[in-house]
This record gives sequence, structure tokens and C-alpha cells, in this order.
Amino acid sequence: MPIRTRPATPADLPVIVEYNSLLAFESEGKTLDRAVLTAGVAAALADPAKGFYTVAEDEAGSVVGQLLVTMEWSDWRNGFYWWIQSVYVAVASRRQGVFRKLYRDLEAEATTRPDVIGIRLYVEHDNHAARRTYAGLGLADEPYGMMGRYPLPGRANAIS
Repeated sequence: MPIRTRPATPADLPVIVEYNSLLAFESEGKTLDRAVLTAGVAAALADPAKGFYTVAEDEAGSVVGQLLVTMEWSDWRNGFYWWIQSVYVAVASRRQGVFRKLYRDLEAEATTRPDVIGIRLYVEHDNHAARRTYAGLGLADEPYGMMGRYPLPGRANAIS
């Protein structure tokens, strides 16, 4: 299947919201608040400082995959890490190179920007299929664990 990637536009809002909803349910069994999700995706599409989405289209022009990139500044390395988030490939398009195309095109773009020093993503420890896919693209385990606090005290818990 020929796949083309492109930056997402506000017209992609409905499909990105749908894919994020499916992602949360498939990966974590969570049902997201649709209004919160829609507002979050719209905010990212409207403000490049929040990140940017890239979508993959099949030959018919249907969006079959997506990813979100957010930026983390490293003062130690004087550059940005691009964090890949919200990766989703439509069920019918899986195992056809959609994520590979999204990743390779993103990596190529990152290498043209001198202020981007690396690409990172989160992967669940037990998601062996994803870990194999990512390793096959050259991603490696990093020596960091993750800790966090969500929600912050006094704030509503949108999802757990």
C-alpha cells in the first residue's frame, strides 16, 4: 500500500480525535472524555508550541495513521528532543509499514533541524511487539525511568 505522510491540519481533527479515543481504549482500556480530548487535539493543531501531528494517508487519501510530536528542551545538550506520542494505525492498515513511514519521515525531518538532537517515545515494558518494532527502527532503551504526579492536587482527574 503506498503511504504518504503530511502535517495534520484542523480538517483532520475528527479523525485524530477518533484515533486517540481508540488508542486509549485499545492500549489501556480507558474511555476518554470526548470534549476534553477534542479540546486537547484542537489546541495542539492550533498552537505549534504544543506540538504537531503527522498523519499517514493511503492511496485514496484516507488517514490511516497518526502520531503527535511534543518538544522537550535539554539545557544539557542545547537542543530539543522530539517526543512521539499518540501513535495510532487503523486496524485494517496495521503491519503494512504505516508507522515505519511515519517514523522515517519524521526522523528525516528531524535531521534537517540543527536544534533537534534526538527522538524519544514511551513504550510499555510488556508491549513486546511495539518494542520490537521500535528497536527495528533504531530506537533503543534509555537509562531513565519515569515518575509523575497526575492529577495535580485540587484538579479534576480527566483520566487515570
